Amino acid sequence: MLLSRTKNKWETVAELLKELGNIPAERVHLDPHPGTATEKDVLDMECRERKLCELVEGVLVEKAMGAEESFLAFEIAFLLRSFLAEHQLGFLLGADGPLRLWPGLVRIPDISFVSWNQLPNRKIPKKPIPDLYPDLAVEVLSRKNTKAEIDRKLQEYFRSGTRLAWVVDPRKRNVRVYTAPDQFQVLNEDQTLDGGDVLPGLSLPLREVFGQLEEEPARKKRPKR
Repeated sequence: MLLSRTKNKWETVAELLKELGNIPAERVHLDPHPGTATEKDVLDMECRERKLCELVEGVLVEKAMGAEESFLAFEIAFLLRSFLAEHQLGFLLGADGPLRLWPGLVRIPDISFVSWNQLPNRKIPKKPIPDLYPDLAVEVLSRKNTKAEIDRKLQEYFRSGTRLAWVVDPRKRNVRVYTAPDQFQVLNEDQTLDGGDVLPGLSLPLREVFGQLEEEPARKKRPKR
């Protein structure tokens, strides 16, 4: 399938999907035409169709969602909020809180922690898409996320100013803790997640986070022939 080259750089849908991280085509909106979407379209899509979309390269990319991912995001956000109630370091945004990382790029982490250092007056901005970055970005993996998509997001987050990112995998029951796009450690559910220099003193036992999830069914081994 060909794409018009009026305002974008892709000749085919395959090229577009590769640019976005090899995401499923069903997550890419064709109205407005890829390459021409704006922040207004992001807000209109949420208002009109109740769909959360990120803005990447002038393309509306629907956010991958699911019940399991939502549950984990709320569990982590609850624990973070409890910590922040005692440590006034900043505030949280959820999976409907878009951030303008730079002009033309709007991302929506599943959880964003924004330090008060970005807002010395300690006032939550009224703009629907503020010029802020997540000091801590949390992404809970959906089955519709791809490795290339998450890798791209990590590059963007750290380029914008992010200092810490957690990539939570519900199926593997682990968290990849990034301090740079190419520097991370993997913690399993028997370990404890800490806030590093971003949220000093934070300690989250991962068994509390993953405890209520159902175990993945064991795959049956095929009999040898």
